[in-house]
Amino acid sequence: MDPDSTVTTCYRHPEVECYVRCTRCERYICPDCMREAAVGHQCPACVKEGARSVRQARTVVGGRVSTVPVVTYVLIAVNVLAYLAELARPEVVDRFAMLGAGLAGPDGGHYLWAEPYPEGLRPEGLAGGEWYRLLTGAFLHVPPTGGTFGVLHVVMNMAALWNLGRLVEPMLGRVHYLALYLLSALGGSVLVLLLAPGDPVVGASGAIFGVGAAYYVMARRVGVDMSAVNRFMAGLLLWLVVSAVVTSWEGHLGGLLAGGAVALVFAYVPRGPRRGLVQAAACVGLVVLLAVAAAVKVSELTGGGIPQ
Repeated sequence: MDPDSTVTTCYRHPEVECYVRCTRCERYICPDCMREAAVGHQCPACVKEGARSVRQARTVVGGRVSTVPVVTYVLIAVNVLAYLAELARPEVVDRFAMLGAGLAGPDGGHYLWAEPYPEGLRPEGLAGGEWYRLLTGAFLHVPPTGGTFGVLHVVMNMAALWNLGRLVEPMLGRVHYLALYLLSALGGSVLVLLLAPGDPVVGASGAIFGVGAAYYVMARRVGVDMSAVNRFMAGLLLWLVVSAVVTSWEGHLGGLLAGGAVALVFAYVPRGPRRGLVQAAACVGLVVLLAVAAAVKVSELTGGGIPQ
């Protein structure tokens, strides 16, 4: 038999006769397996291998480029679902709201810490070891003390997160953005604990203020026209002043400061192989600082008591 007359088949589909080789591995490929290349065609395996060697686009802070703000959408969904859970099961608020060193009674009421505390009351909040409240309170919007502004609260916060998140998340990348959001929420809760430990607080406002601070930092970093950004920051600071009357300004300020600090580290750490490590170390350092501050404050409160 003439060797030149040997039938060649696709390496992936042996039943298909073909005469085109992959320009990279030189295996025969059928029309279904052909992938356009700069010169000729390549097989799917070589295309996949080549994609791995292509350098991934990165944001200015070193995160992966993401055109769809998935984290923002997920955070909004979590907040809305938490709000619906609060309406269906009001006890969710009592269980997960941000509380300092408080006491809970059998009647469901909340009381300020007193040492020794009366019989029938039990420690709750951070005094009871419920440290998760520092974060979970940032996903609730119905205050433990009651009130009718829950719908307006969640709608305003989610509208702000929708508008800000779609700008900031693509600038940072998903992982950096999520870290910024959670650290801002934590910073807001800790400042509430330090300055107003007797106040039960809920809401995503602290985290959103942190995202707003990051928007300002990143806008300056990338060199955009600052006129609109400055107007935005003026509005944010005005709301911070107004919140001193209508809501928890401590949480807003704490989120603003934490978010601004994290954004500064993300934006201005020099490029290099250790940039991610430095950024991660800064985030861990902030967590440690906030945790120590919270632990010291709770120790002070439970040691001396809060006057009734």
